[in-house]
Amino acid sequence: MWGRLLSMLRKEFRQLLRDPRMRLVLFVAPVVQTFVFSYAATNDVRHAPTAIYDLDNTPESRALIRDFTSSGYFEETQRVETDEQQNRVLDASEVVAVLRINHGFAADLVGNRNPQVQLTLDGTDSNTAGILEGYAASIIKRFNSSRAGRVNIEYFPQIELRPRAWFNPDLASRNFYVPGVIALIITLMTLLLTSMAIVREKESGTIEQLIVSPLRPAELILGKLLPFAMIAVIEVILVALLAVLWFDIPIHGSPPLLLACTLVYVTCSLGVGLFISTISSTQQEAMMSTFLFFFPAILLSGFVFPIDNMPTVVQYLTYLDPLRYFIAILRGIFLKGVGINYLWPHIAVLFAMGATILTLSAMRFRRHLG
Repeated sequence: MWGRLLSMLRKEFRQLLRDPRMRLVLFVAPVVQTFVFSYAATNDVRHAPTAIYDLDNTPESRALIRDFTSSGYFEETQRVETDEQQNRVLDASEVVAVLRINHGFAADLVGNRNPQVQLTLDGTDSNTAGILEGYAASIIKRFNSSRAGRVNIEYFPQIELRPRAWFNPDLASRNFYVPGVIALIITLMTLLLTSMAIVREKESGTIEQLIVSPLRPAELILGKLLPFAMIAVIEVILVALLAVLWFDIPIHGSPPLLLACTLVYVTCSLGVGLFISTISSTQQEAMMSTFLFFFPAILLSGFVFPIDNMPTVVQYLTYLDPLRYFIAILRGIFLKGVGINYLWPHIAVLFAMGATILTLSAMRFRRHLG
């Protein structure tokens, strides 16, 4: 009995480990993912890009700004001087917060009146906005305490912080997550359909029949990929309708632009799925390779954890993740209502990545057919 069992174990281990790709999947991939997950998975908010809107420009206002920027939570990345500039930097996602100090801030402090400070937050990321609101309240509290300790009067004016969240005033997490869920559904569905369908043809032997058919390689590839692209668009329409009609998440932007951007993004995910099909011999390998790509892509996309909180090296890796750009587009259309004038950099990057990935994968697939 034990001899037969040991023989069976040796056979299974040889079959499992004889493929170098499987050895990489079993031993190297978990190590790489552990590093990525450990560095990318953090809810701490540090060095949030912040614009300063100082209309008072006094020593007192500059002292408050120093308290914000030296805290490690807010990092001054630019100054704005008009309301239009404030709107532009928030719409373009150049900053996640704008600290506004109005005229008369110092005069109110001297005159024993409670001055008001406004912190405008980008509410498309409700988690980050809520955390930054708490940080700002703590900084204001410390500023009040430090000034009260330097004077000996019975009443000392207290700065009143008035946070205001744009694009998602209630900081509802549902409004933040549902557009991202659309991206995840489209990504997983197109990856699995593309990689599994082509590998299934290999396993059943029907891929040879397609090769000898009158179809050209380009026609064969298009015939395989176009149905999945059409299904992806239908899925976006269904999920968007569900988000609007059931979850009451409005689409402030253009639905046709949403569909057009979806088609651009689908070229990326279809290209990755096609590439996976060329390196996989079985459906099990294709499924495992799909999830090895899918889970790191989620972490690096900013869907769960803010990209600005990640280490610099990991932030550079996120630029290689097409999911990052598509989620930014979805949130921009759903919550901000911005158009192509703000979204074109993301669209351009997705178009370039999609064209490159799909072309290289198609060339590899044609060589694989040959």
